[in-house]
Amino acid sequence: MSEIVSFVAIAWATVLLILCAAAVVKLRSTAARVLAFDTLTIITVCLLAIYSASEGVPYYMDAALILALLAFVGTLAAARYYAERRVL
Repeated sequence: MSEIVSFVAIAWATVLLILCAAAVVKLRSTAARVLAFDTLTIITVCLLAIYSASEGVPYYMDAALILALLAFVGTLAAARYYAERRVL
């Protein structure tokens, strides 16, 4: 992967990460915060994948996969609790 492309991708994802973190803090609705936090996690997974590809180290891809799975389960639990007021 080209150094310039990976630098631009990491810079852009970092800007998106900061904006999304500000949205998590600023939003008042619980559902909106859950969605913003899920987006924050997806951007973090994207950063880990870009870094893994640019450095050629597969360990960061493993961390990205685990983080994505945990975020998915957490979002499902939060959505179910928000809709039905129970998790299980």
